[in-house]
Amino acid sequence: MAVDIHAEKILILDFGSQYTQLIARRVREAHVYCELHPFDMGMAAIRSFAPSGIILSGGPKSVYDEGAPAVAEELFELGVPVLGICYGMQLMSRHFGGEVVPAGKREFGHAELLAQGTPGPLFDGFFVEGKSPVWMSHGDHVSRVPEGFEVVAGTANAPVCAIQSLARNLYGVQFHPEVNHTPQGELLIDTFVRKVCGCSGKWTPGQIIEDAVARIKQQVGSERVILGLSGGVDSSVAAALIHRAIGEQLTCVFVDNGLLRLAEGDQVMATFAQNLGVKVIRVDAEERFLSALAGVTDPEKKRKIIGGLFVEIFEEESNKITDARWLAQGTIYPDVIESAGAKTGKAHNIKSHHNVGGLPEHMKLKLLEPLRELFKDEVRAIGEELGLPHQMVWRHPFPGPGLGVRILGEVRKEYADILRQADAIYIEELYAADHYHKISQAFAVFLPVKSVGVMGDGRTYEYVVALRAVETKDFMTAGWYPLPYEDLARISSRIINEVKGINRVVYDISSKPPATIEWE
Repeated sequence: MAVDIHAEKILILDFGSQYTQLIARRVREAHVYCELHPFDMGMAAIRSFAPSGIILSGGPKSVYDEGAPAVAEELFELGVPVLGICYGMQLMSRHFGGEVVPAGKREFGHAELLAQGTPGPLFDGFFVEGKSPVWMSHGDHVSRVPEGFEVVAGTANAPVCAIQSLARNLYGVQFHPEVNHTPQGELLIDTFVRKVCGCSGKWTPGQIIEDAVARIKQQVGSERVILGLSGGVDSSVAAALIHRAIGEQLTCVFVDNGLLRLAEGDQVMATFAQNLGVKVIRVDAEERFLSALAGVTDPEKKRKIIGGLFVEIFEEESNKITDARWLAQGTIYPDVIESAGAKTGKAHNIKSHHNVGGLPEHMKLKLLEPLRELFKDEVRAIGEELGLPHQMVWRHPFPGPGLGVRILGEVRKEYADILRQADAIYIEELYAADHYHKISQAFAVFLPVKSVGVMGDGRTYEYVVALRAVETKDFMTAGWYPLPYEDLARISSRIINEVKGINRVVYDISSKPPATIEWE
């Protein structure tokens, strides 16, 4: 009998914290399903969701501000465990009659949490000799604990940093357990989900696949499905999963736009058509893309041209499959969250999303999105379970417009060929020196400027390549990766010696913010 992987679920209410997605990922790492919703989710919807437990996130506001975000009073009367984090703890405290005031000394960064009394079940194993390092980010604190609650821990600057009401099954922490800077934070969230909320952990890769296969079969029946295969992780895993469910009913369209990495088109075909037996139509569209991009230098225009032409070509090929009724996409949960957030109109548009936009409504195909509940790390895990190559599944992110946004200014075939070779050498060396899997994203960028160099006894006047490598957990912020000098020297030497047209290599040491990860 199939396991109901959604039977146990945690509801996360978002008050605007930059770390909210991390909370969700920590819950999923405890093998429990969760969903992230806005703080003002109505009580009818919350009851319908039937959570096993609720987590209230942090947020940038103060609970005593006029119009501050709040939840319905009935939330705390549902009878399920509730964990308030930062703003969530302050909201809970104020709701039950406690007092929250501006802190005399704000806390941002590392702090040492000191246990008080006997910690309850949430803090089982959290303290070592009565202490635990945590990550703080707050300007307010709880000055008076509400009746029925007890203080579990505090810091030198904030005496009330963890509270509990065992009778009501309510808990609050002023620190952020979801971030890596709180070493025992993962344990605390796991304890809340598994021990306090009583979830057994049904959300595993094998059971996710089993559930998805059953759903796809039920949705699709005997109808045909088409999928735009890019070679990226999301579309590749979606293709493998759908093929597991319906076999030859799936046809993938792989549009080779001439802006892929070295030999990537052949690798995609070998993986899917030859090894997995997936039907893949390969369209060689390099000339069409390069012609459309000729003379275009603005990054946003390049993105729109590449995305629009992909849609056009995909539609041309899809129209040849006259009996297709479904369009499959590799949409993942962060896409769903960000799309919902974008509807509020509060986010500043830095640049168009890396991935290609939706297809025209007139295609009248039903949408199949088997990954829309999954985070990227979960997608990778089920990709490996489905038998996709490890190197493909754990490959760094690659933007939808491909090298089109890694070639600054106008895109030309000459530039793309040079960049492909330089990038391949860079990635090969990162693997060889055991850096690749320690880096979140690494790639080369082609700069359309020439510099003077000397090779042998002759003067050269050739192009420049920039190398980028970053470390990040959420891609919202990122730090540059400190590659050792000897590795940088070897990579630079190989690129200059082996790639005709390059005589200078530079390393990008900009963080995000203020820079973005991709250059365009």
